[in-house]
Amino acid sequence: MRRAFSTVTVVAALAVAASACGGAGGASTGTAKPAPADPAQIAGEITWWDTTRPDSEGPTFRKLIKEFEAEYPKIKVKYVNVPSDQAQNQFQTAAQAGSGAPDVIRSEVAWTSQFASLGYLQPLAGTRAVDDESDYLPGPLSSTTYAGKTYAVPQVTDTLALIYNKGLLKKAGHDRAPRTLEELKKVALDVKAKTGANGLALNVDSYFLLPFLYGEGGDLLDVTTKKIVVNSPANARALAEVADLVTSGAAPRPALQDSYANAMTALKDGKAAMIYNGPWALSEIYQGKEFKDKANLGIAPVPAGSVRAGAPTGGWNLAVYAGSKNLDASYEFLRFMSSAAAQATVSSELGLLPTRASSFDDPKVKSRQDVAIFKPILDTAVPRPWIPEGGQLFQPLLEGYQALLDGTRPEDALKQVDAKYHGFMKDWS
Repeated sequence: MRRAFSTVTVVAALAVAASACGGAGGASTGTAKPAPADPAQIAGEITWWDTTRPDSEGPTFRKLIKEFEAEYPKIKVKYVNVPSDQAQNQFQTAAQAGSGAPDVIRSEVAWTSQFASLGYLQPLAGTRAVDDESDYLPGPLSSTTYAGKTYAVPQVTDTLALIYNKGLLKKAGHDRAPRTLEELKKVALDVKAKTGANGLALNVDSYFLLPFLYGEGGDLLDVTTKKIVVNSPANARALAEVADLVTSGAAPRPALQDSYANAMTALKDGKAAMIYNGPWALSEIYQGKEFKDKANLGIAPVPAGSVRAGAPTGGWNLAVYAGSKNLDASYEFLRFMSSAAAQATVSSELGLLPTRASSFDDPKVKSRQDVAIFKPILDTAVPRPWIPEGGQLFQPLLEGYQALLDGTRPEDALKQVDAKYHGFMKDWS
């Protein structure tokens, strides 16, 4: 999730929806032709745009591609790694132009309904891409549909937790992770006073702000009533709490750019005791000198605000481009890469959370305690709105977060976000 959201707001996307659905992407009517009697005889080449980190995660997915090609010897997969902060706009541009889009894209959960609304994705109902749908966790599965049709399969899911250095907390006199924001502030200040390390390193990113909003009972939208609710007293309280963590010294003032990398480096080097992060970060964290002994890494639910402990729901889906020239091969690729066995491999090797219930029962996954710890956090995670505008919500929220840390009052920062939301969500009140 760290690079999931584009830094450029896709304001024009919905404006071209009508024309895109009619032809730019070569959208199908949704009637799938029967697959060959022997799927192993399907032939052709497909291109897959992957958005994982090429150094720490890419090798596992390339290994799975080799296994797929061994099982389907007549299908060749062209693997292309596209940075996740660029993939959304690059895919949209290529699909709109009708040239250059991949057969299969790894789509962030917030992008799926947007791409589907624009006619860029192939409907999957009745195809071999969708296998044993009842095995998928309800949260990830809900992100794959738009207007009653299925357009993707869930690949991995995620949420946020408090990730911490057990040794630093112990030196500061704490044997467990903080459970509330009040405790978080105290523990962070104790770490600073007794160890010299920073207590908490913040990541200035919209997704990482959500636990604070949810913790106070806030949200961005009320989908049921189609109301924009970002400018609320609950969210104002949440932003005030974030600002207080900085002004009190519990967290140093983060750089507004590259704060994710800075926070990760600080944790790995023992210069910060706690960060908010997700399962995708584990493989990188274990490379840090502080966590050569993996037992020093602690994972706990995000600290609760005055209402609840609220972690967001994230993840990635696999979808097929509506203009693909080799749909059958693409369907088989989705089926393979989203299988329980493939998900267990990804989870056991990288610590990512599978979207299939049966994968959590796989011995390889059960052996990873860091993955098991995330499961109950995931079960209580707050769902996000799977709407076409979902991918556009984060840039304005990021700008509001940055304004807050630049000294803007919480209420004024939220007014700015609210105005931008109303700018592209015309039929929302």
